[in-house]
Amino acid sequence: MRTPRSARRAWAATGTRATGATRRAVLRAALAGATASAFGTAAGCAAGSYRGPDRPLMVAAGEPGGFYLAFAEQLATAVSVAEPRLHAQAAATEGSQDNIAMLRDGRADLALVLADSAVAAFHGQAPFGAPTRLRALGRVYENYLQLVVRADGQLRTVADLAGHTAALGAAGSGAAVCGDRMVAVLGLRPGVDLSVVHLPLADAVGGLVAGRIDALLWSGGVPTPALAELDERVGIHLLPLNTVLPELRARYGRVYEQVPVPSGAYRLVRELPTVGVANLLLCRPELADDLAAAVVRVLVRDAGRLVPQQALGTQFLDARTLIGTGDIPLHPGAAAAYRELHG
Repeated sequence: MRTPRSARRAWAATGTRATGATRRAVLRAALAGATASAFGTAAGCAAGSYRGPDRPLMVAAGEPGGFYLAFAEQLATAVSVAEPRLHAQAAATEGSQDNIAMLRDGRADLALVLADSAVAAFHGQAPFGAPTRLRALGRVYENYLQLVVRADGQLRTVADLAGHTAALGAAGSGAAVCGDRMVAVLGLRPGVDLSVVHLPLADAVGGLVAGRIDALLWSGGVPTPALAELDERVGIHLLPLNTVLPELRARYGRVYEQVPVPSGAYRLVRELPTVGVANLLLCRPELADDLAAAVVRVLVRDAGRLVPQQALGTQFLDARTLIGTGDIPLHPGAAAAYRELHG
């Protein structure tokens, strides 16, 4: 199932970067309190549908300051409010590859994963060495690949990367998978035609400011606050990625689609085409049916409220497209809940 045009065109935003551990703790506590208040009345009608034992529920999310983690924290609070026996918590990670490993090893119950990474893991394709047993609870939102360069530099097309240094996502991220595929499509040889490093977003931003790298790849919402701050400091451009999309689709399937970065998303950015990748909420097949169903009921019934404050009006969780999980089968408990809720 394809996302409706309105949803594909929706902006997504990441969380505001905190300045320290104390401030992050305060902000997260405030968010949890506000979210619990917002979900209290709505969740009451479905409270306690999970009948299993009291248990923790770990959601593998993403980097601090990113939309993955902000969304996962809000989802965890909503689930905990709706289901008193479930004590949900979001875990900061480097992204999709890290999250799949946490699911596989039993360190997480749920995980947010880019669709291309999920499909690669499910089928045992690179960079995953063997098939990973995965099930989906839903398709939650769209990510935008953003290839960022300095406005005062010379890079203006993706082909201009040859001979330069690019940070292609954190080592455990889905952006790293996308970046490696993009480089292969361009016919560039890492270490020969292009110097590739893998850095968390904060380090990549610092590297671009200092001139240690020439470009950084980020998968997330637009605008991303860290990139908006970078734009204010040094001025940035995004390189259009529509030229690599046909070959990406030819090699890796329809997990990739063209989406527009809106004009004004960043100070110096005009509307341009880039590559969009859906984000899936995944679990292992062993997850209890009633637990999977309980999470799905929260996703469907609270879809309009499961958006972090900084993304209101730009990012949308669409209950109509939750079942569009592509190659990854729905968990039986999730499928039963969708039938119950939608017929």
